[in-house]
Amino acid sequence: MEFKDIIIIGIALAMDASAIALSIGINCSVKRENKLIFGLSFGFFQFFLAFLGAIFGVLFNTYITSIPQVIGGGIIAFVGVMMIKEGFEEKDKCILVKPRMYLILGISVSIDALVVGFTAFNNVNNYYSILKGTLIIGLITLILSYGAFYLSKYARKILFITQYADYIGGAMLILFGIKMMFS
Repeated sequence: MEFKDIIIIGIALAMDASAIALSIGINCSVKRENKLIFGLSFGFFQFFLAFLGAIFGVLFNTYITSIPQVIGGGIIAFVGVMMIKEGFEEKDKCILVKPRMYLILGISVSIDALVVGFTAFNNVNNYYSILKGTLIIGLITLILSYGAFYLSKYARKILFITQYADYIGGAMLILFGIKMMFS
């Protein structure tokens, strides 16, 4: 697989993680350290699941269909519902800063990387090339996620967005989850 192909795949895979990062970033309860961990989680799981998909792709390529998108989309939509529900409740602690959310969202936005690993890397027999390609995918996701968090800093300065961050972020996650399930 050529380098430019890996870059294009990496950017395409990172788009959902970036959208989630933007949704998370507009929430004022999410601090810099949370964003750092989310970015690392998104980048790591994009790399790891693409790598696993590439390694085991030959065995499972004929058995995997659209199930990963449905599961990932459902989880992301569920997190969106939880964010909206949290907007109606008293502000004790934001659901997004709970440690399990780094894992849940990191895996959810990276399930498509598993499928890409199954298909895009199944003709590559060199493990070094697979490792290098999937590391690049993870790095691109990390960079674009941090870019989205940076943009969210400016979006939070808009009073309307700050007041309704849980609802806006939750609605974005629900819509993204539905899109992921049905496309």
